[in-house]
Parts: sequence; C-alpha cells; structure tokens
Amino acid sequence: MAPSPTGDPHVGTAYQALFDLAWARRTGGQFIVRIEDTDRARLVDGSQQQIEDSLAWLGLVPDEAPWLGGPHAPYRQSERLETYRPVVDRLIADGHAYHCWCTPERLAEMRAEQEASKAEVTGYDRLCHGKTAEQRAELPGFQPNPVVRMLVPDDVPLTFTDLIGGELSAPRPDDQVIFKADGFPTYHLAVVVDDHLMGITHMVRGQEWISSTPKQVLLYQWLGWQVPQFAHTPLIRNTDRSKLGKRKSPWAKLVWFREQGYLPEALLNFLMLLGYPPVNQGTEVQTLDEFIAAFDWSRINPAGAIFDIKKLDWLNGHYLRALTSEELAERIVAHHVETGGEALSQRDQATLVKAVPLVQERMVLLGDALPKLGFLFSEGVEVEDEARASLGEDAGAVLDAAVGALEALPEWSTAEIEAALRAALVDGLGIKPKFAFGPVRVAITGSRVSPPLFESMELLGREASLERLKALRGSL
Repeated sequence: MAPSPTGDPHVGTAYQALFDLAWARRTGGQFIVRIEDTDRARLVDGSQQQIEDSLAWLGLVPDEAPWLGGPHAPYRQSERLETYRPVVDRLIADGHAYHCWCTPERLAEMRAEQEASKAEVTGYDRLCHGKTAEQRAELPGFQPNPVVRMLVPDDVPLTFTDLIGGELSAPRPDDQVIFKADGFPTYHLAVVVDDHLMGITHMVRGQEWISSTPKQVLLYQWLGWQVPQFAHTPLIRNTDRSKLGKRKSPWAKLVWFREQGYLPEALLNFLMLLGYPPVNQGTEVQTLDEFIAAFDWSRINPAGAIFDIKKLDWLNGHYLRALTSEELAERIVAHHVETGGEALSQRDQATLVKAVPLVQERMVLLGDALPKLGFLFSEGVEVEDEARASLGEDAGAVLDAAVGALEALPEWSTAEIEAALRAALVDGLGIKPKFAFGPVRVAITGSRVSPPLFESMELLGREASLERLKALRGSL
C-alpha cells in the first residue's frame, strides 16, 4: 500500500489497508506501507504522521514502513532516487523511452488544439521523439531541461486480470512522463521499480488507478520483471451515489472519525462491511480476526461500497455499550483531552465512572457524554433560557416541597430520593409525574433534558443538590 502524503489521509487509505493486512495475515505474507512522495509540490507537512497514527489507531499495523524500517528500506521514494535513474537510462537505450523538451505552454496549446478539432487520438503528439536536443531547440516551445516519456506502442494490451473485478479494460495510454525535469520519477515508474525491488506480489489500490495499469504492465514487461497481481478496490460512495470526496464529505477524512469520537473498533468493523458481506451470519458485528480468517478477494463487490453514516453510528453505539464503566470513562476522558479539553481531576474521574451508566445506552459518540454530565463536575449550574421559560407558576411551590422532603431524608440514595419526591410532589401537591419533577431537573442540571434525575442527584450529593434547588427557588 503506497499513499501519498499530500493532505489528510482519506478513509479509503484505511479501507485498502484492511484488505492488505487481511491478505498478508491470511497467507503468511508481509503488509508493507511505502510513502510515495515524488510529487514535491503537493506534499503537506504532518501528512505522513497522520497516516501512521491513523493506521495504528485502527490496529492496521504494517510489517514494514518508514516508521518501522525493514529489509527493503528506505520506504520513502524521495530517499530511493538513486534506484530510478539507471532504469530510465536502460529504457531509453532500449528504445522504450525518449527525452521530451516541450514547455508547459506548448503542451497546453497542443491539448487545446486537439480539443477544438475533436481529434480522435489525443495525448502527446511525439514532437520530441527521435530528435536530439539541438534539433528540438530549433522548434518552438523548447525548454533545456527535458522530461522522459515512455514510448507506448500502438498494440499495447489494454486488458488485464484483476483479483476483484476479473477481466478489466483500460483506455489506451499516451506517452506518459516517467521521469521529471527535477530528477524525480513519476508515480508510474517509481511504483514499478519499488514493487520489483521490494518483492511485491499483490498491489492493492482504488479503482481510479485502473487506467494506469496497462502502462505499468508495459514497464514490467520491458524490464523483464514479474508483474504483480492487482486488486483495485471499489470506490466508496455516499448514499446518493456521489463520490466520497474530502471537499464535500467530512467523513472522507480519516482523522475526522477520531475527532468526532468514534471508536476504532467500530470504524474498523464498518470498513469490513463496505462492499464485503458480513462474515458472521445474522449479525454485522465482527472482529478483525474473524474477517482475516474468512477473507477472499472474490467476496468483494466490485460495483462499489456505500458509506452509510447511520450504520456507523449504530455500530459505534453497540461498541460503546459493550465497554465497562471504567473502560468507557477512560475513553471519554482521553477523547476529551485529545480534542482540546482539560484533564479531569481524580475526583471527577471517579464520579464519571459512576455516571457513565446514566448515559451509556443513548450515547452515539464519545463526545456525547461530558456535555450531558457536565452538571456533575461544576460548583453550580447556569440555567438555560429555554429551561427557565419552561417553568410553570407552581415552580416555587414544587421547589419548596422538594427541599423540605429531601432535607428530612435519613439516607441519600436513588430509591430514597425518588420516594421522597414522589410523595411530596405527586401525592402531596397532586401534580402528574410528567410535570412534577421538571423544576427539580432544571435546578439540578440547568436543562429540561438530562440523564436520569434521581441517580444524578445521588451522584451529585445531598449538599450540592439542596444548594441548587434553593438557588433556583431564590431566583424565581
């Protein structure tokens, strides 16, 4: 797998890594990550670190990578430049490649003319082929530092066998640039050289690279090297069938899931279901080990994968509810700190462990918990305007009755609190249960909607609960 560090890694990077790792583990092979950084103008600082961190977060750890080392190091193409030039020279000597001195302006004019004339054959017109630098310099649109293009024959094979799609066809390529004027190879040459030298048997990449396959197969054949097997993974699309792009869909960015509070095991399970049937009959919940044991290229649906965020939310909720209170509290705190929040005190963390069962059943994301439970960690609460506006004319009487009932409690427990408030408000004041506890809830949490009220009051404690009830009563 060979991502380019040109920005936030796409979720498709993890999608392809999943298949890589599954096949390598299933067959006793090696899962290798190579960083393809030859397009120097598009490099983004920190992108490689994001790739490394995201794969580690998901548990898709390669056997060889720039950050791990290995027998085929180095794993960044920018550190392998000495391996490409001899191959280019060989291709030129064998008549399979040639120098091209055309300026960008000249190439743009050529493309514009082809488009205007609706030419049947488009692409580079081979103006430089067969010429020396001196001969080419006599013609317009010359630059002294040439690129190198491959000479694609007219009978280039355009079909190949893909592990996922079967027999595939690609459009006829033009004379692709394989070596740039800055001394860096393009993707098409570098990937062939590196895959050969690293002993790659299977290359996994997205379907958008199908058109590149014929020219790369040509390079393998010209150089007398074994062609690897290709597995072009289906494109991931939104539910409306539009392409999952980072500009329009925030969930196309792999880092987005961690920022939002998804669990890595939930996202990994979700990726296993994209274009691949569940390995366990009757349930979509599965582990990585189960996926690896059942993995086969033929089971991948080449038609495409639909990214349904609702399904991911359901899976995340499932995994959240499978955690113990201690585990969930630890994950909540870690996510809170990762996203810029302050660390909780030991006392607050102990309270959080006791409080998470109050919200665990309704949580979708890790970030859902603290906003719902924040009233437990503050000295007082600021009553929301909407909550204050919801208080009826009897709110004062309700709060007075609640304070009186709670002050007399011999034991501060959920059951005792509920019994005392029901006796005072429902039976004593004759208020329906649906409305009786509203003012109490607003006083305790500052909101109309909260986790279970009586359990929350037990956690908050007698003194703090009574203070809040009296504070709201005093403000009416």
